[in-house]
Amino acid sequence: MLKRPRAAAVVAAVCLAAGTLAAGCSPGPGQGQGRAHAAASAAPLPPDPRTMSALLKVATVFNDEYDRGDYGPVYDRWDARSQAVIARAQYIKRHKDCPSAPHATALVESATPGPHGAWLVDYEIGGQRLTDYWFYVRHRWVFDLVLSNPDSVKLYQMTPQQYASATGCAHG
Repeated sequence: MLKRPRAAAVVAAVCLAAGTLAAGCSPGPGQGQGRAHAAASAAPLPPDPRTMSALLKVATVFNDEYDRGDYGPVYDRWDARSQAVIARAQYIKRHKDCPSAPHATALVESATPGPHGAWLVDYEIGGQRLTDYWFYVRHRWVFDLVLSNPDSVKLYQMTPQQYASATGCAHG
């Protein structure tokens, strides 16, 4: 069994692999997070306006795509640090093999400036209020999974079998 590389080594590998696409990668948790997020999308995407209104639209589409099970575009909006947690193909496979239980549609409510250059997007799902962290990097709004949903990070670091068991999925 291979040992899981340290988070800092994974972030460094992503930075090296991304080359000129990544102007800088953010350090691991607790080390000045949020100051240098980078998008690591495979194909160049059109620029997003750096406005609250644009972020609200992006976050709404992001949540709608997730709700529809269109996980590729969701992953493509993650920042480089988040993408270092799990490969795109593995993320999509896990969600296709173990779909989430049906839930109410996410309603994006507001976006406000937050700490270290983050924007906080508040939304509601079935009466539960949640907050996601977004950053504007290289003319794109990118989602920070590590700050927004650390419990998912722990799940994605598990083996597929552990993930299936932890999520109550019969597949794996």
